[in-house]
Formats: sequence, structure tokens, C-alpha cells
Amino acid sequence: MLRSLLLSLLLLFGLSKAELIRVFAAADLQYALKEIADIYQKEHPEDKVELIFGSSGKGTAQIKSGAPYHLFFSADMKYVEELYREGYVVTKPKPYAVGRLVVWVRKDSGLDPSKFPQVLFQAKKIAIANWEHAPYGRAAKQVLENYGVFDKVKDRLVLGENVSQTASFVYSGSADVGLIPLSLAISENMKKAGNYWLVPENKHAPIVQGYGITKVGENSQAVKRFYEFVGSPEARKIFVKYGFVLPGEK
Repeated sequence: MLRSLLLSLLLLFGLSKAELIRVFAAADLQYALKEIADIYQKEHPEDKVELIFGSSGKGTAQIKSGAPYHLFFSADMKYVEELYREGYVVTKPKPYAVGRLVVWVRKDSGLDPSKFPQVLFQAKKIAIANWEHAPYGRAAKQVLENYGVFDKVKDRLVLGENVSQTASFVYSGSADVGLIPLSLAISENMKKAGNYWLVPENKHAPIVQGYGITKVGENSQAVKRFYEFVGSPEARKIFVKYGFVLPGEK
């Protein structure tokens, strides 16, 4: 009887210590961060990680409007730095990865993404993320400008709200060519359906991605645990697996 009571108290104590970690993350992380969160939860079953994906600019606006996110993973350090300056993020902005951009086409399109930028003139529609609030969209626009083709193709651009929607446009065939993150292009479904060409790094500003704990999450031990786990060798291997470059490495 005493043993059962002690066991019940231990279980109750364990449940009371369980915490939800609510994360807003850039859409290019939808595969990498999910895998990292799954591993973390196996090691810390008392915690639950809830992932919400979208454009970094939209996430920034939501946090400023009071959205209860505990951690913010941006595809552009500037958004984390802005939130830090304004007091919405409480930890000093830290880079977790550098993203790469690719030109992606369906295998059944007959198009060759390596014939860039000429391949754009064979396309009726070209998908990129909205550069107003999506860092990869901003990088894609820079690429088009640096190749001197932006004004020639701008009327055929289809803008995704984030890179996930942009990838879905070209994956579904709604667009013929897409400029999307490497991290999405090498996901299982995209790899099976399409081919990609890696855009040279010098054709756009570096996509340095950063993260931080928000004011909402500053007192949570679980949030701090997950924050530290993202910098662990285990998590860093997953970022590399999905095509990200680690800060300070090539």
C-alpha cells in the first residue's frame, strides 16, 4: 500500500514537472528541427516540444504581438537581433546554421536547373518566397538581380508566404522552377521528385540563421534544456545532414 502511494506521488510529481516548449521556427527547418526535437524528447520524455513553422518576418511580428513562443529560430540573424534589442528575446542571439539556396525543378519537367539563369526563360512560372518577410526570398531576389534577370522575369514570379509554400508550388507543378532552401530540396519527397542546382554562395548575402529564448520562455528549465541541446554535437550533425553549414565552418 505504501509502495503504491509512493509510486503515485512520484508519477504525480513527474507530471507536474512536465513542460511544453513552444517553438516558432523558420520554414526551412521543418525537417531538421523536427528530427532534433524527436531526439530531444526521447532523452527528455518529461518535456514536449511543439513546433510552429513560418516565415521569419511573420514570426517576429507575432512575437511582438504577444504570441506565446518560448524559442525563436530565424532564417536571418537580424530578426533575432531586433527582438533582442527590443526585449522580446532575452538570450544573446546565437547562430545555429548557415543556409544554402538551390534552383529546383521536377524531374518530369524536362528542365535542367544547372542551366541557370537560362532555365528561367523556359519557365512560365517561377516560385520564390516573399522577400518582404522571408530571408530565403530575399536571397533569391538577390540572385536574380546579380544574374541580371530580375526585371526580365519578375512578371512570372509566384511568391510563397514562406519557403515551405514556395517548395509546394514547384513540387506540385504549379510553378516550373523554384528557388528554395537546400534543406527542403534534400528531403525525401523532394529528392525523389526533382533535381536541384546549388546556387553559388557569392550570388547572395550569407543566410546566417540564429535563435534565442524569448521573454515568455526565460524562466523555463525545459526551454533552457532544449536551447542548449540545439548546440550539442548530436543536433549539429542533423543540421549538416540537411545541408546546412555550421557557423564558422565551410
